[in-house]
Amino acid sequence: MPATLLQRSLTAVWHPCTQMKHHETLPLTPVVGGEGPWLVTEDGRRLLDGISSWWVNLFGHCNPRINAALRDQLERLEHVLLAGFTHPPVVELSERLAALTGGALGHAFYASDGASATEIALKMSFHAWRNRGLPHKNRFLCLEGSYHGETVGALAVTDVPLFRDAYAPLVRQASTVPSPDARRAAPGETAADVARRAAEALEAHLEAENGQVAALILEPLVQGAAGMVMYDPEYLRLARALCDRYQAHLICDEIAVGCGRTGTFFAHEQAGIRPDLLCLSKGISGGYLPLSVVLCHEEIFRTFYDSDTRKAFLHSHSYTGNPLACRAALATLDIFEEDDVLAANRKRAESLGRLLEEAFSGHAAVRHLRQRGMIAAFDVEGAADDFSRRFFAAALEAGALLRPIGNTVYFMPPYVMDEPELRALVAAAAGALEQTLA
Repeated sequence: MPATLLQRSLTAVWHPCTQMKHHETLPLTPVVGGEGPWLVTEDGRRLLDGISSWWVNLFGHCNPRINAALRDQLERLEHVLLAGFTHPPVVELSERLAALTGGALGHAFYASDGASATEIALKMSFHAWRNRGLPHKNRFLCLEGSYHGETVGALAVTDVPLFRDAYAPLVRQASTVPSPDARRAAPGETAADVARRAAEALEAHLEAENGQVAALILEPLVQGAAGMVMYDPEYLRLARALCDRYQAHLICDEIAVGCGRTGTFFAHEQAGIRPDLLCLSKGISGGYLPLSVVLCHEEIFRTFYDSDTRKAFLHSHSYTGNPLACRAALATLDIFEEDDVLAANRKRAESLGRLLEEAFSGHAAVRHLRQRGMIAAFDVEGAADDFSRRFFAAALEAGALLRPIGNTVYFMPPYVMDEPELRALVAAAAGALEQTLA
């Protein structure tokens, strides 16, 4: 008999962030199609995509408007190098992204993935200081539990032990400062109090570094891979002021939390600030094609603007600013505007929050049920080491794609789930939790 898709994949494909031996007992799920918030498996089952396929899919699978834009672009231009050339999609996308920042971040540099965007932002920050005659400003700060990618450069500012420790000899590790995790509130404290405490620690660290810090990088409002750690916008306001005082760049990694995830298009908007460098990826192309972008303000751009090639920003890759990916991103921005997505998401987030409260607020094992816009999560007390794999398998049986981070169950659905679908997703999670704990 010919080998199945599953057998062929296990033989030929090395899957990401995966111990391949686990698939001896937890089979891969072959997916052959998608429609809206649903994935269709090889055997005809339908699964609700509760995590937007690793946080990338905003408007559903096989979205007809994004499909149409890509078909049109395929007949025009599939790719051209962006060194010495340009093309309409990359120009329009850069202008529209700048406009979304109110013109504050008016220069866009493109890559293909989130980790690349992190590395670009770090290199850009250091090189800008060097071009200003301050090469000693070459250290970086990140939050405890931070995640900014898994390439060697991005691992320098990633504080997840599983990723960091395995490759420690290859990495120039950044310094970590306390996370403003709202779960750390003492009795009588608010999330804003925790944010102020963490900011005091940040200030102490900046002062101790004696002007050597190039930048602080953080995920605004929600630290994703740390277990959907949520914190008060007050920390962003204080961090912005401290970076200004100590002459350090503020890098906002909105790879996961941008594009409407937290309730505003950019998460940092909820603090009324702008970063010096902004990283976007994942949802920016609607989940269709690899694309990332770093937006920077005029002052940083001007430090590179010189006749000396050594002062140019020295970074590139072959598919920088790919026209197809940029066109997918433009179609994604069109949907945001035409459908008033942020307003619709407020209602969708209210429904999700209500359903989660009904299902889990009184559960004996559930702790810290929390939500920020279209991201929701809770922690499971007393979860076994293999909780995440067993819950994932149980949720698949119940008809949903949910993939916990350690003992944290989280929800990050596409922006097209209606109330019955959200109810089905929460019911699948509740059933999976009971089955896993049993």
